[in-house]
Amino acid sequence: MSYSAQNIRNVCLLGHGGNGKTSLAESMLYLTGGTERLGKTPDGNTTCDYDPEETRRQISISTAVAPIEYNGCKINILDTPGYFDFVGEVIEAVQVADSAVIVCSAKAGMSVGAEKAWKLCEQRKLPRVLYISKTDEENSDFNAAFETLRARFGKNVAPVVAPIWDADKKVIGIIDVLHKRAFEVGPKGQRVEIDVPADKQSVVDELYDALKESVAETSEELMEKFFEGDDFTYAEMIQGLRAGIKDLSLFPVVCGSAISGLGTRMLLDLIVELLPSPLEGCPLMGENAEGDMDEFVAAPGALPTALVFKTVADQYGKYSYVKVLSGSIKPDMQMVDSRTGSTEKLGRLYVMKGKKADEVKELQCGDIGAIGKMDKVKTGDTLSDPRKVVKLEPIPFPEPCYSVAISPKTKGQEDKVAGGLTRLNDEDLTFSWLNNAETRQMVVSGTGDMQMDVLLSRLKSRFGVDAELSEPRVAYREKIRKKVEVQGRHKKQSGGHGQFGDVKIRFEPGESEELEFCEEVFGGSVPKNYFPAVEKGLREAVLHGVLAGYPVVNLKATLFDGSYHPVDSSEMAFKTAAQLAYKAGLPDASPTLLEPIGELKVTIPDSYMGDVIGDLNKRRGRVMGMNPDGDGNQVVEAEVPMAEMGRYAIDLRSMTQGRGSFTFHFVRYEDAPPAAQEKAIEAAKAIQDDDN
Repeated sequence: MSYSAQNIRNVCLLGHGGNGKTSLAESMLYLTGGTERLGKTPDGNTTCDYDPEETRRQISISTAVAPIEYNGCKINILDTPGYFDFVGEVIEAVQVADSAVIVCSAKAGMSVGAEKAWKLCEQRKLPRVLYISKTDEENSDFNAAFETLRARFGKNVAPVVAPIWDADKKVIGIIDVLHKRAFEVGPKGQRVEIDVPADKQSVVDELYDALKESVAETSEELMEKFFEGDDFTYAEMIQGLRAGIKDLSLFPVVCGSAISGLGTRMLLDLIVELLPSPLEGCPLMGENAEGDMDEFVAAPGALPTALVFKTVADQYGKYSYVKVLSGSIKPDMQMVDSRTGSTEKLGRLYVMKGKKADEVKELQCGDIGAIGKMDKVKTGDTLSDPRKVVKLEPIPFPEPCYSVAISPKTKGQEDKVAGGLTRLNDEDLTFSWLNNAETRQMVVSGTGDMQMDVLLSRLKSRFGVDAELSEPRVAYREKIRKKVEVQGRHKKQSGGHGQFGDVKIRFEPGESEELEFCEEVFGGSVPKNYFPAVEKGLREAVLHGVLAGYPVVNLKATLFDGSYHPVDSSEMAFKTAAQLAYKAGLPDASPTLLEPIGELKVTIPDSYMGDVIGDLNKRRGRVMGMNPDGDGNQVVEAEVPMAEMGRYAIDLRSMTQGRGSFTFHFVRYEDAPPAAQEKAIEAAKAIQDDDN
């Protein structure tokens, strides 16, 4: 069926890993007839976790779309991963959703994942509902979980559903606070209405009064009525709830169990009745033809525009997932990709349900679907009508903060690894890779170790290449601290023309990072035509220092004397003589190692300050200052040697339970302390031995 924009809801499921997002999506699908059986994560048969890696690990790795038809509405569920390494997938979903359901467990209540989800919603001004999952499991405690939410997010958190317990504290049903009704779970997860238990009547009244008070605050008219002691009509309650949710002054709390189906239908009712359609959602910012940024408001009757928010390129083909933001799109339509400026002909259109693709003839404004075989289109691209080209704001992916070196287990398969990473990068823009010519390593940078592990698995399963990870080498530099004068003499005679070059060179610390070459030759002891050969010999030599083979910087070399042979001298001979002088002189010039220093900015809650600063001291870091960020966090600024930052992403996550984040950029080189020099020189020698 085709749905108009006002009857579409785009909802992303957010929250900590293991809190039941995928199971909730499965419960919604099953109860609405979208699937014939209730899939379970441990059985590896859920609709949204269809990738072999997800099935094997029993976690969500990428965002999956699951459309549901319910009460005349189409609900596009975007099931996102909860593990922090896959935050890019979450950001993609948040970018196109019009509302969110943050899933929290009745066993744990407020979690770091829920905090991060809340922050993402705040950034996008996304209306949200809090869903307390697993209410019927052993050791679950709805009240305790609810209190942690209220303590964290304030009194704007209002329960619209509450569980019913029996004498053994076992959840046997739920109360719909808005309608003052109670339900229990019947066969196949269907709800069966029951009488509100007598001992729960006061609870219902109390919760309803609290909800009524929250609704009253959404308009002056309702507030007046509330103070006069008048009851609200059902229409007024719905109107007030919708207004409060939309302007982010009210966050309903629902609860249930995805396995039994308890509360699932109540959540679906709430999504249809209270959450905004794409026409009411928070608009994205877009760049118009004049280059100005403006709100892009969804409009069904306008020229077609679609945002590519995700790419899947696997054994099922390449799909560009899109949200239609205005007008409607059809196969073979000509649209302009604002990133490249080129006109693209749309391929076939699909509605995705997990990995299942159902072909459709049209995608309406507000809907989410996929376009097949759009080879030149990338995640984040805007497709628009040639008559009105729009460029929407980019998807705000995080900066990569964790780097590892990657190499094939079988030599000679480097191209295969590079080709595989390029293809995987089409799907996941949160990692990048490059060939570091200086350290002779292929380096991949991303969000964390789990993401890297998944990349390795996918390289093997999809591209047939076994790769392994290692710590990336640090690019040190060398310099000298003393002035030396040295002779380099190259003489070789073996019948016929010989080779002769003789130079005297002064090496001293220089100002420039590049080699500074000068000459002070008097009386033609070295003819001018050989000066370039001497300079070339030195420029090649400084690429490898005498301590550990790292490039030499801040070196001034002055050619001041030498001699030549009228027959046997050549450019090659003088080039070799210069290199001999370099090798002979630099060990006596007090060479030292320079290490790269980076600027670190760590954002953490106050409570972790002591641990983080103590850890930075162990890493030889210098704390430069601390500033509040306006969100209740502190930003610690420090300078830290890059050699000490290899596992920082993992260690910071461990220290702060995942609440900390950081950026780290190279700023300069400075002298390494003796212990660090010794360690670096030993490591460099070990690498040279391996290469030999």
